[in-house]
Amino acid sequence: MVAGMVTEGVASANSVGSSAQIPFHAWLVLGVALFAVSSAGAVFELIDGVAGLTKAAWRLQATTLVLLPGFLLQYSRADTELRQSWRGSFGLLAISGICLALHFGTWLMSLDHTTLTHSLLFVTAHPLVIIVGMWLLRRPATRKQSIGALVGFAGAAVVVGGGGGESGVSLYGDFLAFIGAVTVVGYLAIGRMVRGWMPLFLYAFPVTAISAVLLTVWAVQAEGLTIGIDEIAGAFGWISAAWIGYVVYLALGPGLAGHTGINAVLRWIPPLIISMVLILEPVIGSLIGWIVGVDTIPGTWTLIGGGLMVSGLALVTLESDSADAAEPVD
Repeated sequence: MVAGMVTEGVASANSVGSSAQIPFHAWLVLGVALFAVSSAGAVFELIDGVAGLTKAAWRLQATTLVLLPGFLLQYSRADTELRQSWRGSFGLLAISGICLALHFGTWLMSLDHTTLTHSLLFVTAHPLVIIVGMWLLRRPATRKQSIGALVGFAGAAVVVGGGGGESGVSLYGDFLAFIGAVTVVGYLAIGRMVRGWMPLFLYAFPVTAISAVLLTVWAVQAEGLTIGIDEIAGAFGWISAAWIGYVVYLALGPGLAGHTGINAVLRWIPPLIISMVLILEPVIGSLIGWIVGVDTIPGTWTLIGGGLMVSGLALVTLESDSADAAEPVD
């Protein structure tokens, strides 16, 4: 779900030559980040009996609390000019928060209607969505990007058509996951616009907080949440003894170690390498789901189609990040 998030931090990364020595701890941080973000879907599935929007709201509420200290520290150190620029960009941050809420909401809803493997394949397909947007806007896409998109969508067709008969799979669930991929594009685009000058926590905290509020209201309206800590229907039910361990892990693991770790290693590891590593997220996430017992081994058609989708994503990402790497970084 975060392969495209690498591009969000490209503008803020230090320029690193491909021949530079990459320290071992950078690979270690990247490995931890990959495992953390890949494990999120399986952990969400372990929060059994709780509706999707509610789980999404809980995750963003907890992540907001985790990000708050970093935000307060960076805001206190910001000079007057940075604070004015930050306040002037709040409209963009609000839109980013809306996109993030739609992304998490539709993705977590998809897990109620389809398998973890199908959900991860479609929610990580946002590079394909970006290429379609380029076609619609008549912006030039390279030959490799176009081929990658066609391969990816062919794989999606195989997953939907051939894998639709597998137990636990539904077209509606796959569609919701794909909407999650579509909506995260807005979040990524705005991040790319402002992260060149805006410190990480000044961006991440307000966006996450807005998303948490919107998801909580959405869950109250759609899933009948009550204001309380009931472990099934409470707007703050993640504080209950049943779920606090899972949600705290989601906030500290995928939320902090995952996303923040990815942004951190951009100092040493080129974005192209990070993006290619993160394409493994659906594969590792499905494997984790199978190990913990929340997902089954995918059928033949899902494996074939999923392989095509991952291959298409690799082509698109490889070409896109190569083009980004050729641009000067201030």
